[in-house]
This record gives sequence, structure tokens and C-alpha cells, in this order.
Amino acid sequence: MKDIICLTDSDSDLEKAASLLKSGNVVALPTETVYGLAADATNRDAVAAVFAAKGRPADNPLIIHVTTLEMMEQYAEDIPRSAYRLAEKFWPGPLTMILPKKSIVPEIVTGGLDTVAVRMPSHPVMRKVIDLVGKPLAAPSANLSGSPSPTTLKHVKDDMNGRIAAVVDGGECTVGVESTVICFDGYDSVRILRPGFITADDLRKVVDEVIIDENILSDVVPEVKEVRSPGMKYKHYSPAARVVLVCADIEGFKKYVASRKEAGMCCLIYDKDAQNFPFNYMTYGSDSEEQAKQIFSRLREADEKGVKTLYVRAPKKDGVGLAVYNRLIRAAGYEVVES
Repeated sequence: MKDIICLTDSDSDLEKAASLLKSGNVVALPTETVYGLAADATNRDAVAAVFAAKGRPADNPLIIHVTTLEMMEQYAEDIPRSAYRLAEKFWPGPLTMILPKKSIVPEIVTGGLDTVAVRMPSHPVMRKVIDLVGKPLAAPSANLSGSPSPTTLKHVKDDMNGRIAAVVDGGECTVGVESTVICFDGYDSVRILRPGFITADDLRKVVDEVIIDENILSDVVPEVKEVRSPGMKYKHYSPAARVVLVCADIEGFKKYVASRKEAGMCCLIYDKDAQNFPFNYMTYGSDSEEQAKQIFSRLREADEKGVKTLYVRAPKKDGVGLAVYNRLIRAAGYEVVES
């Protein structure tokens, strides 16, 4: 395939992106979370090209992106009332809801499940292109399967050049981690399958019960028979470098790293920890929202710097920090140390 075409967010370039998508091509588009590898969700061949470009396992379902509730209703059925309340509160935004699917949704999109994951993004570029295409777009993260998700144009080009038709440059993604994914466990009860920017406390303002799936914080590889959500089963978000997640205060972290001195070692620490830090390091913010925005860039930077082992000081496990911690567990291949 030819080199990737880089488009801007001008009206004429977005028309080009929409035309490519209508013709069955794959185009990377910016969202508020990460860049997505978009295809017409109703076109089986186009969706198959997404899986091929990423090297994505066929049983890992995709999220379809819509711009209106009416579009959602064309592809999902038996939608609970609580879903509409959540949509009113959090859409457009980084919340994905798993709903019973209509037969119009190709099985390749859902991994053969009888449900479909639906999100209404807030990024103006993604919304404009969806409306120009007139159909929902299936769009997993625009990276090679298993590698850190892309939050900039450079990340997309590094992974997808020669694999897809085009990418639209929307600048750096503002959230930085993928959407929160929920399913409905019963009347006014939801289960978080993948944590994101919309937190459990946020959801509790709308529904009575919020359950955090046990696999989210598991420090051992989960045995997942049915992949209801992206990010549940396979190793994700991993750089070439070995990643070790260290749960400790800064003094405990220093002590642990001091006992592990090795060639090619680097540490990923909070901004506030950097003063007089005695080892090679990078920082990724000091609050959870900033860490979410930076984490994938830092993981990619580790590879650019030739890091062999990256010791990461773990983020907090509450609020948005839960999403960052979840991504790091998987990036580390479940190599987690309590120190």
C-alpha cells in the first residue's frame, strides 16, 4: 500500500476522508480519547481491513461511533432507560455502552456476540466525518494490536504508514486513554468492563449501582472466555521495553529500583518526584488526568530512547487513576510489584 495520506481538519479534507470511508477504505481519525482506525461499520470488507491493519484478533469486538440517539437506535435494540439517562449526562463523551444489537450490525464488528458497543464521541472532526458518511464508524485505536495507543499524528504514522489510506491530523488527544466501557447488569445497575475518563463515581450520579469488573484490577492474567469489551482479554498497550509496575511511595520506589540497577533501565515517575531523583527517568504528570493524557506517549518514548526495562511508579487506583493503572497492568504483562 502507498504511504499514508495526511489530511487536515479543513472542510475539503474532511470531505476527502468521508469519501475514502464511503469507498471502503480505512482512515485514522482523532477523537477526544485516542486516534481511532475508522471504517464504515456496515461494510464487512472495510471492517475486515481494520482488523488486518491492526493485526487484531477476530474475537476482540469493535466500538461503533454515532452522532445521534436515532443513529444508535438503528443499530441497537431493547435499550434500557438507564442508557438514555447516561447518554443525556455523558454523551457526547468518552463513555461506551454495550447494548443488544440489531441484525444490521455485521458479526465481524461484534466478534460474533449478540451485543454491540456504542459511543457518541465529542471530537468535532470525528463527529463531522460520521455525519458526512451518514453511517456509524467502527473505530478501535489506530495502533498495531498490543502496542501503546496513539494520541498524536506521529503515533498513527509510526504504526500505520503503508497500512491504511489516510489519517486526519486533529492534534493531541485531550483525554489520552480509551473510553469507559459499561454493560447493563440489571435495573439501574451497570458494570464497568474497561475504566476510562468517566469514573465509577460519575456513573453513580445517574444509576443506583456501579460494579467494577474484577478483571480491571487483577494483577494476574484474567481467564476471559467471552470478550464483551475491547481491552479485556489480550495483552495491550505494551512498548517493546519490559514494563514493571511498582506500587510504592517515592522512597519505596527508589529503594526498589536501587536494588535492580541494570543497563538500559529507566524510571517513569510523577512530576513532583523528579527533584534530585537519582536514576535515569521520565515523568508523566502528578495528577490522574495528566497521567492519563501522557501515559501512552511516555511508553512510546521509552522505545524511542532504547529503554530495555521501564520501572513505573504506579498511579492512584481511584477516579481516572483507575484507568491509568489498568492500562499499565496490561502494558506490564501483569508484572506488578508491591514495595
